[in-house]
Amino acid sequence: MPKLDLEAARNLTIPDVLPEPGVDFRVLFCGINPGLYSAATGWHFARPGNRFWPALERSGFTPRRLAPSEQDLLPGYGLGITNLVPRATAQASELTDAELKAGGERLALLVNTRRPRIVAIAGVTAYRTAFGHRHAVVGPQPDPLAGAQAWVVPNPSGLNAHWTLDAITAEFAALRAAADQPPAADQPPAADQPPG
Repeated sequence: MPKLDLEAARNLTIPDVLPEPGVDFRVLFCGINPGLYSAATGWHFARPGNRFWPALERSGFTPRRLAPSEQDLLPGYGLGITNLVPRATAQASELTDAELKAGGERLALLVNTRRPRIVAIAGVTAYRTAFGHRHAVVGPQPDPLAGAQAWVVPNPSGLNAHWTLDAITAEFAALRAAADQPPAADQPPAADQPPG
């Protein structure tokens, strides 16, 4: 890959990766915000050393390890990616609490429109700030988000060094087991589908 101008990527945004409306939408993964490497490439979780793609494969969400450049294959597995805050920074610590809270509101609107069964927010500290749940821990959350099951997974960034790939994979595997369950009978239909 050619040398990327990371500083030029500061504050850029990258598009969400989402299944088409009406398609089974199992899990919407929500990063905190794009890193500079991701913004420079246009691919989510793109920095070498990020554990998102290896954990996705090792937990069984995908049959092989996808490269970040293959992110458009995710909707075929009922998966999508978005971010709490759209603007790219070198580190998530550069974001303000107000940005994270606004991102939580934006995420709720997206979930209400696109109807994933589970929303997996990558990063417990960001989740606590965005949604005001100060004591949240990694795993399923007691309160739904716009009708979807809310779930917190570890931030897969290489900067989050106290979470190993094995530990992240175990959390992704628990999430996958929940996502593999059939939709609940009371799950609202996708936004463009009439009730069955």
